[in-house]
Amino acid sequence: MRAVVLALTVALVASQQINLVPEFALDKTYVYKYEALLLGGLPQEGLARAGIKVNSKVLLSAVTENTFLMKLMDPLLHEYAGIWPKDPFVPATKLTAALAAQLQIPIKFEYANGVVGKVFAPAGVSPTVMNLHRGILNILQLNLKKTQNTYELQEAGAQGVCRTHYVINEDLKANHIIVTKSKDLRHCQERIIKDVGLAYMERCAECTERVKGLIETAAYNYIMKPAAAGVLIAEATVEEVHQFSPLNEIHGAAMMEAKQTLTFVEIEKTPVVPVKADYLARGSLQYEFATEILQTPIQLMKISDAPAQIIEVLKHLVTNNVAMVHDDAPLKFVQLIQLLRVATLENIEAIWAQFKDQPIYRRWLLDALPAVGTPIVVKLVKEKFLAGELTLPEFIQALVVALQMVTADLETIQLTASLALHEKIATIPVLREVVMLGLGSMIAKHCVAVPTCPAELLRPIHEIAAEAIAKNDIPEITLALKVMGNAGHPASLKPIMKLLPGLRAAATALPLRVQVNAILALRNIAKKEPRLVQPVALQILLDRALHPEVRMVACIVLFETKPSVALITSLAGAMKLETNMHVASFAYSHIKSLTRITAPDMAAIAGAANVAIKLMSRKLDRLSFRYSRALQIDFYHTPLMVGAAGSAFMINDAATILPRAVVAKARAYLAGAAADVLEIGVRTEGIQEALLQSPAADESVDRITKIKRTLRALANWKALPTNQPLASAYIKLFGQEVAFVKVDKTVIEEAIPIVTGPKPRELLKVALKALQEGIALQYAKPLLAAEVRRILPTAVGVPMELSLYTAGVAAASLSVQATITPPLPEAIETMTLEQLKKTDVQLQAEARPSVALQTFAVMGVNTALIQAAVMARGKIRTIAPGKVAARADILKGNYKVEALPVELPEHIAAVSFETLAVVRNIEDPAAEKIVPLVPALALQNPQTSYAGDLSSEMIPEAPLRVPAPFHTTLCLAVPYIEIKGCIEVNSHNAAFIRNAPLFYIIGQHSARAALARAEGPAVERLELEVQVGPRAAERLLKQISLIDEETPEGKAFLLKLREILETEDKNAPVSSKSSSSSRIISSSSSSSSSSLSSSRMSKTVTVMEPFRKFHKDRHMAPHGASKAVSSGSAAASFEALQKQTKFLGNAIPPLFAVIARAVRVDHKLLGYQLAAYLDKPTARVQLIVSSIAENDNLKICLDGALLSKHKVAAKVAWGPECQQYAVIAKAEAGVLGEFPAARLEVEWERLPIIVTTYAKKLAKHIPMAALKAGFRLERATNADKEIELTAALPTQRSLNVIARVPEMTLSRMAIPLPIAVPINPDGTLSIHIDEDILTWIHKHIKEE
Repeated sequence: MRAVVLALTVALVASQQINLVPEFALDKTYVYKYEALLLGGLPQEGLARAGIKVNSKVLLSAVTENTFLMKLMDPLLHEYAGIWPKDPFVPATKLTAALAAQLQIPIKFEYANGVVGKVFAPAGVSPTVMNLHRGILNILQLNLKKTQNTYELQEAGAQGVCRTHYVINEDLKANHIIVTKSKDLRHCQERIIKDVGLAYMERCAECTERVKGLIETAAYNYIMKPAAAGVLIAEATVEEVHQFSPLNEIHGAAMMEAKQTLTFVEIEKTPVVPVKADYLARGSLQYEFATEILQTPIQLMKISDAPAQIIEVLKHLVTNNVAMVHDDAPLKFVQLIQLLRVATLENIEAIWAQFKDQPIYRRWLLDALPAVGTPIVVKLVKEKFLAGELTLPEFIQALVVALQMVTADLETIQLTASLALHEKIATIPVLREVVMLGLGSMIAKHCVAVPTCPAELLRPIHEIAAEAIAKNDIPEITLALKVMGNAGHPASLKPIMKLLPGLRAAATALPLRVQVNAILALRNIAKKEPRLVQPVALQILLDRALHPEVRMVACIVLFETKPSVALITSLAGAMKLETNMHVASFAYSHIKSLTRITAPDMAAIAGAANVAIKLMSRKLDRLSFRYSRALQIDFYHTPLMVGAAGSAFMINDAATILPRAVVAKARAYLAGAAADVLEIGVRTEGIQEALLQSPAADESVDRITKIKRTLRALANWKALPTNQPLASAYIKLFGQEVAFVKVDKTVIEEAIPIVTGPKPRELLKVALKALQEGIALQYAKPLLAAEVRRILPTAVGVPMELSLYTAGVAAASLSVQATITPPLPEAIETMTLEQLKKTDVQLQAEARPSVALQTFAVMGVNTALIQAAVMARGKIRTIAPGKVAARADILKGNYKVEALPVELPEHIAAVSFETLAVVRNIEDPAAEKIVPLVPALALQNPQTSYAGDLSSEMIPEAPLRVPAPFHTTLCLAVPYIEIKGCIEVNSHNAAFIRNAPLFYIIGQHSARAALARAEGPAVERLELEVQVGPRAAERLLKQISLIDEETPEGKAFLLKLREILETEDKNAPVSSKSSSSSRIISSSSSSSSSSLSSSRMSKTVTVMEPFRKFHKDRHMAPHGASKAVSSGSAAASFEALQKQTKFLGNAIPPLFAVIARAVRVDHKLLGYQLAAYLDKPTARVQLIVSSIAENDNLKICLDGALLSKHKVAAKVAWGPECQQYAVIAKAEAGVLGEFPAARLEVEWERLPIIVTTYAKKLAKHIPMAALKAGFRLERATNADKEIELTAALPTQRSLNVIARVPEMTLSRMAIPLPIAVPINPDGTLSIHIDEDILTWIHKHIKEE
């Protein structure tokens, strides 16, 4: 009977659906045990990790049906920095005690059908503690469906609204319900995240399709027991992983792992009682950002009195960075910025008032304030400038940095807009441009953070543009366009289109530069809304009625929209019928360069370009560089997720010499992001238009007349209109235009008096006076070079952060003292050249520049209470002291520079990089713990530590092999000057775990460089002396002479030298002459011989025509004159000159002498001297370099002569008495066939073995390289020790090249030249500068 009743009962229960809503009855208190763990590091065991742990009891009690109280009992915080999993967690007792009161305050929350609603808490509960409660409530968030066991939805949680997958199973045996919930945190409808310094970065989605830099996921597991009115959560576990690698996760990645466990303990009857305080609404389940935004993750500061701490740090920086930069100066500078971020406007104003009159403190403040990035800094800078407390350069520097660093919220945008409209700013055009460009950038940053940013933000700019168009105010229109271009808001498309030619009739009447700027303003819009910009850009590009430059700029914009295959193919088809060769060349070269792009985000474009290029005419590929061109090159390494790209656009005009515009851009890829790092553009529109309007534009006149008229047009710049800019340039950083400049008639008129007027003379007078009195300077310049942060909440309710900081400080001390004899006159402008010649100037200077740079990359927990993170820290410090003395005795023609001994630091350069696990809390700063990520113990015995990790891998890469830490010291002593340089390198890493880039990086690495005196006599100084004029021979420290080969002494010397050289040849490694190059030539020739056309053969005949000299009648030389006759005569005449006078020093004094030597305490002569001789009757020059050491006869001899106006020859010989090695070079101008040509011949008698060895290796690659470059190769029995290069000009825009080297002849015909070479067929220049132009130049130099 009992069995029947039991069966009926089971059947009845099974027939009813279980209510899956978690139950918390009104009259009960549910007690749970809670543990949360957040740990960061590498996943391999045995390496260091850092993290925190929270233990507590959790009491849940219902107040009403949908309102509950939650209280933590006996909370305890732990911190961890040690070797995982060997080292234990350490209780943070002081921090727990400080937070205990807050942690134990019950909070109130709404909860219905498993969904957490609003959260309430007294004001005394800080946001950090509230987030810890949210971490527990996040476990209770359950969207359970009765009718489905597997489903997916976007679920709200502590980290936002993210894609969540549910699986519900029922265990009938255990009477349990098992719920599994997984979250993909990379696919969120609304993600709680805070980015700093990433506004100008573009997400490269294609870069992370195959490889991932950041992976975020969470898994929730619940065991539930059926209860009276629902289910009881018996146990809940959460595992969340954030994995990040700047390279690629397959090569290893750092990991933040969060774990939570909530276990049911018991039910109590005692209810949770709220505290006697007002419970305020504190938002929902979603994470609330607290003060971690103001807290840098690289140091934890307890800020009790911000103004006093700011002054303390400021004084430390000023005091310790005077003569030399301090080691911790970059970190202290970041500390100063952090303190300024929490200070109020009143605090900063008081500090400014205290230090504004002290120059050193003032500079440090002005360098730190812009990097603070808070709106109060922009307000402060504005107020101080308007009050006259900042100079214009100080204000511009501070404002440019502040506008880029400041948080772009509505308040700051309104503040910047009001600054741009201020009457004082409006009177300074340069300043107004800076503010306006910054306003556009700020709107762009705001729209990145708030994608739904309203078009109302652009209204003031649109109104300025409309007013400027109505008044035809060209400068104002240009500025408005640049601001809208920076903002990149789609709402600006309509105002910009009013200025686009071809779309609006009125726009065609605007100056060309305005049309170009209007098109360029579409570029940032194109990145956001490509489909809106594509039809506009394509329409302008295909409109043949428009100016070619406008169309080419539209082509640039079109390809930045990443057009489809169909669109690029349509463009290629249109270019086949294009009549303007500049537009066709530009589009063709742009498409062709895109075919070679490898960056993932351009892969689709590259594929489309490869299709389109096949539809275009190949003749466009043969156009010279005088036509407009586009070039794009890039490099991308997928395994490391890094790359770089560069593009250059040159827009030419057939009517002018100069390019109309040149644009160059650099782009970088890193860790799944991309950015246009730098862009520079230059336009010569004014010069071009002025030339087009001048008579030089007349196509009917000859080239000489054109050039004369062009030069006259440039000389007559005063006749240009005032509002016509001659040229302009702009610079963009990270896609934002930060500055632009234009040069017009007004700028030139203002610049000429500055250069030629009395002001430069006054400045020179002040400088000379200061030098005589002595100058002593100390200067320091800090810089926060990078601050990139991503802060995101974890399941625990504690924020994790990925950040990169780079800060540097440069310091220098300089002292200069000058002595001028006789003293300069008071009225320095009255000083004559004769007086200057009699002046003796002595100068002594000492400088100690030093630089300290620190970089931090952090992944871990960062709050105002506790920090636990893995950190990579890099340091660079350099010190380069120097002391020099210089003397210029103009009357005697003697000039001397001396390098004097200086006190050297222990290390002139030190570089270190280390990876650490760090934990610290605000209540116990002395308990900070720092552990190397790769500890020494792990290096000694890694097998036990890593066995578990390796067993999880399917195929281990290699057996574990533990190398010893790498340590080496390399020293090199420099002879003569007795200085020894040493480099000490230390390194140990985790590559023994896994052969991957990340494991080579982590660890500890350092390198130090030191300079010291070597053993031997001390060096007093290094001297470089130049003596010009008749006294040059007197200054030579050793008599120069060359051995005469005809004397008995000379013959004996040559015989001995010959024996030495023969011995060297015998000892040299024997290597048979390689025939590889011959084989390559023969194989290439044989394979192509059958396909050689008769036209190509005829070219070969032309190539082999002889080279002839120029004569009065160029046809006087016989057509069959041999090359040997013309070159032989040149060699014979040069050898005759050498035989006639071997050493010019025997007959004439040196023209000048140069002596470089080391002055030692033992007075031993060490160094080299150079003597130069000039024999004017024979147009011969001789340079002799010789050692001044007593028994050293090493010399270098350079002998050259101008044999005729078309011929020059030179010989370089070196070795003992210049007899060991020699090279002869001859250059000659003449005629090759019917064309003017030039020939260079290089012959050698003997070369060092190292030169011939590498030359033979290089020769093996010549055939393949030549064939790829389009050269024709032929086997030839050319001279073994001679190279001949001949270049001929068939036309002024093409070049024929013939090169004869041992065993082969290379040639290429009709190489296109980018510009015309002004040489006539008879060898005369086809360019002539009119005397009127020369007269104008001389006159203008002498004006004023």
